Amino acid sequence: MNETQSSSTDPRIYMAAERTFLAWIRTGIAFMGFGFVVARFGLFLREIAQSNNMTVAQHGNGFSLPVGVALIVAGIIVNLIAAIRHHRYIKALDRGQFRQAYGLIFIFLIAGFLAIIGLAVAVYLAVFI
Repeated sequence: MNETQSSSTDPRIYMAAERTFLAWIRTGIAFMGFGFVVARFGLFLREIAQSNNMTVAQHGNGFSLPVGVALIVAGIIVNLIAAIRHHRYIKALDRGQFRQAYGLIFIFLIAGFLAIIGLAVAVYLAVFI
C-alpha cells in the first residue's frame, strides 16, 4: 500500500482519536450507571428486609449512597477530561505535533480510584453483610 499522506493529515489518525474519545465517554457512562446501581443498593436491601419482616441495621444506609455518588461524580469527571484531552489532541495533530505518551497519569488515577472503591466495597460486604 502506497502512503503519500503525512501522519498529521492521515484521516486514520483522526478516526483513531475519535474512537479513543468515544471509549472514554463509554467508560464515563459506565461509571455513572454503576454509581446509580451502587447508590440504590442500600435501598434495595432495605426493601428486601422489609418484605421478609426483618429489621435493617442503620449502617447499611450510609455506605452505598456516598460510594454511588462518588462513582457518578467520577463518571462526570472522566467525560469532561476526555473531552478536554480529545480537543487538545486534535489541535496538536493539526499543528503536526504527535506525542507518543499522552497522559498516563489520568489512566493510573482512574485505575487507582477503581481499586480503592472495589476494596471498600469488598471490605463492606465481608464485614457488614
